[in-house]
Amino acid sequence: MKTKQIAIRFIMMIAVLIIYNLNSYSQTPVQVKGDIADSVTKVPLPLITVRLKNAANETIMVAVTKDDGSFSFASVQPSNYSLSINAIGYSSKTIALDLTHQQQTLVLKPVYLSDVMTNLKEVAITAERPIIRQKADRIIYDLKADPESKGNNVLSMMRKIPYLSLDGDDNLLLKGNSSFKVLINGKPSGSLESNLKAVLKSIPASTIERIEVITTPPSKYDAEGLAGIINIITSKKINDGINGSVNINESLPTGGPGIGGSVTAKKGKFGVSAFGGGSINNSPQTYNTNKRVDTAGTTLAQNGYQRSNNKTAYFGTELSLQIDTLNLLTAQFNYNGSRITDHNGQSSLLTGDSQPETYRFQNNNKATSHGIDAGINYELGFKGVKNRLLTFSYMYSGNTNNKNGDVQFFDRVNFPGPNFQQSDKQKFKEHTVQVDFVTPVNKMTIDAGIKAIFRNNSSDFSYSSLNETTGLYEHDAAQSNAFTNTQNVFSAYNSYQLALNSWNINAGVRVEETVIRADFMSTGSAADQNYFNVVPSVSVSKRFKDQSSINFGFSQRIRRPGINRLNPYVDRSNPNYEVTGNPNLRPVLLNDIQLGYGSNKKLSVNIGLDYSFMNNLDLQVVNFDRATQVTQVTYANTGKASSAGVNFNLSYPVTKIYNVSLNGNMMYLWLQGQAGGKLVNNNPLMYGATLSNVVRLNRGWALNADLGINSRNPTGLQGYTNGFFYSAFNFNKDIVKNKFSISGGIRNPFTKYRSIVSKTFGPQFNQTYQSMNYYRSFSISLNYNFGGLKDRINKNRTRIENNDVAN
Repeated sequence: MKTKQIAIRFIMMIAVLIIYNLNSYSQTPVQVKGDIADSVTKVPLPLITVRLKNAANETIMVAVTKDDGSFSFASVQPSNYSLSINAIGYSSKTIALDLTHQQQTLVLKPVYLSDVMTNLKEVAITAERPIIRQKADRIIYDLKADPESKGNNVLSMMRKIPYLSLDGDDNLLLKGNSSFKVLINGKPSGSLESNLKAVLKSIPASTIERIEVITTPPSKYDAEGLAGIINIITSKKINDGINGSVNINESLPTGGPGIGGSVTAKKGKFGVSAFGGGSINNSPQTYNTNKRVDTAGTTLAQNGYQRSNNKTAYFGTELSLQIDTLNLLTAQFNYNGSRITDHNGQSSLLTGDSQPETYRFQNNNKATSHGIDAGINYELGFKGVKNRLLTFSYMYSGNTNNKNGDVQFFDRVNFPGPNFQQSDKQKFKEHTVQVDFVTPVNKMTIDAGIKAIFRNNSSDFSYSSLNETTGLYEHDAAQSNAFTNTQNVFSAYNSYQLALNSWNINAGVRVEETVIRADFMSTGSAADQNYFNVVPSVSVSKRFKDQSSINFGFSQRIRRPGINRLNPYVDRSNPNYEVTGNPNLRPVLLNDIQLGYGSNKKLSVNIGLDYSFMNNLDLQVVNFDRATQVTQVTYANTGKASSAGVNFNLSYPVTKIYNVSLNGNMMYLWLQGQAGGKLVNNNPLMYGATLSNVVRLNRGWALNADLGINSRNPTGLQGYTNGFFYSAFNFNKDIVKNKFSISGGIRNPFTKYRSIVSKTFGPQFNQTYQSMNYYRSFSISLNYNFGGLKDRINKNRTRIENNDVAN
C-alpha cells in the first residue's frame, strides 16, 4: 500500500513538472530594449557593456551599446533578471527586471550613468580610470587620476599633456605655438588671458578636474587661437551635497607660499561651484649679460641684474538654478589680480668708431592688474523634442593693467639721456551677446547660432623727464600718447554632427565680420579696418572594436591682435632698446590639417600628425638703427610660415605598481619675412619630450620621476632661445585615505642655475642675451578633500565661448 502511494505521488509530481514546463514554453519570449546616456549632457554613450543576469547572478547574455547608446536582448524567456551596466569613467548600475508577465517587447526608460566619484580613484587600475581620453576633436587629460597633481601647480602639469609644452621661460605652448585660447569650464576669461602664466602657477593642480586640448575646434567656437583651445575644468558635475579640496603649498628658493581650493555644492534645484586662492612668487636676484655687434664693428656690452616679487589672487564661481525640467538658469563670475614689483639694473659700454659711451642705470617697476568676468545664461528645453535647446547668453569682461617705471642713470660718459619716469594705463572691456539653438534630427545633431562681441581697448601712456635745473619731472608730450582701439565681431555658425555606427562626423562653417577702429588722441589720426571671413571646420573619427580609433580634421583659425601687440606705447627702460606695439596690425588666417590615431589598450597610444600654413603672419620684427645705436622691437604683418609636426603620448603599465609614459612633440618650421628691408629666413627643427615614471606603493605612497628635454625655440622672425634639460622627483603620501595627503619634491636637483641664451640676428647686427635664473627648487604641499555628493549640478549645454584674441 505504501509503495502504491509513493508511486502515485511520484506520477503526480512528474505531471506537475510537465504542465509547468509546457506552460513556460508556451509563453512568448521577450525582447528587451534600452538606451544609455550621460546623466548630465544626455549624450548617448556607445560601447557600454550590458549584462543580463538570472536570479543566481549568472550572466546569460551580453550586449554592447551602439553609437546612439541603444542596446537590446532578443528571445529572453519570461523570468526575473537583472541588468548589470559597467563603463570606464562611470559608476556601475544594476536594474531589476521582472519579465514574468511581460508581453513581446519591454522598452526600458533611458538609463543615465554618472561619472565615477573622486574617491574611487584609489583603485589603481588605469583601465578603469584612464588618464588620457581621445575624442574626434580633442584630448582629455584627467588630473585627478594623476598622483603627481597633488604636489604641482597647473602650469607644471601642462608639460605632461599631449600637444602642450613649456618653453625655457615657462611660457605655455600648444603644438609649439603661443597663439591659443584658454577657457575656464568652457567659458572665456579675459582676466585670465592677460595674466596667464602667473595665474596658472598659482592654481594647485589638485583643485582641477581635467584639462581638454581642443585641436580641431567645431564651428560653434570662435575662430580665434591659431593652435586651438585649452579648456580647464575646475569642478566635477556634482550631486546633492557638498565636496571640495584645499591645498597649501610652499616652494623655495624661487616661488613662495600659496593656497588654493575648490568647493561644489548642490541642494535641490540650486547648485554652486567655486575655486580660488593666491600665491606669492618670489624671484631672488640673478644676473644677465647682453652683447650686440653690428656690421660696422660697433659693440654694445651690458651687464645687469634682476629680481622680482609677484603676488597673485584668483576666484571663480558658477551658479545653477534648475527652475523646472525645461528651464535652466546659470551664471558665472571670475576675478584675478596681481601686484608685481620688479627691480633691475645694468651697466652699459658702447665702443666703436667714436668716443666710448658708458652709463649705469637702475629701474624700479611696479605693475598691478585686475580683471573680472561675469555672465548669465538662460536655457529653454522643448517638450516635444528631447535635447532640443534654445540658449540666450550675455557676458561682460573687464581688465585693467597699470605699469609704472622709474629709471635713474649714474656714471655717465658721453651719454646725454636724462632720468625719466614712464607709465602706462591699459583698459580692456568686452560685452558679448549670443543665441544658440541645437536640435537632434534622427542620428544627426544640428547646431546654429549668432553672436556679437563689442570690445574696447585703450592705453594712456605718459613719459616725463627730469629737469636738472629745477629737479622736477616734466611731461614730454612728444613721447606720450593716448590710444583707443575698438573691435566689433559679428558672427553666425551652423554645424552638423552625425553618428553612424562607429563613425562620428562633425562639419560646419562659421562667418565672421570684424570691424576695427584705432584712434590716436594726441595726434588726431585714426585707422579703420574691416574683415569678412568664412571659416570651415570638419572632423571625422572612426572607432574600432579593439578600442582604437583614427581621426581627421581640417580647420581655419584666426588671430586678431590684442592690446599687447597693438599698443603703441614705447618702453624705453633700456635706452639702447625700444619695445613697442603696432596699431596697424591685421588679423592672421591659418589653415590646419590633422590626422590622429589613438588606442586605449594596455599600451595606450595617442599620435597626431599636423600640417599648417599661413600668410600675412604678424611677427616680432627687430630693426637696428646704426645712427642712434638703438634696437627697435615691434610687430608687423610681414611673414609667411608653414609647419609639419608630430605629437605623441605613450603610456604603459610595466607592473601593477609601476607605470611609465612619454609625452612629446617634434615640428619643423619654415618661417620667412622682411626685416631691415631684406628677406630673412628662420627654419628651426623643434622638439620636446617628457618621460614620466609613477610608482604606487602600499599604504598610500606614490613616487614620481620626470625627465624632459626641449630643443631651441624661435622667438620670432629673427631669433631663438637655447634648449634645456628638465628633471623632477616627487612623492605623495595619503595620511587619511581619500581625504588628507602630503606631497613634496625637488626640481632639477643637479642644476642650481639655468643659463637662458637668446640670440637675435638681422641684416646689420647680431645679438646675444644671456640670463642666469634659479633652476633648482624644493616644494611641499598639503591637500585635503572633504564632503560627499548624491546628484549632479546642472550646466548649460551651450554658452558663450570667446576665443578670438591674441595678446
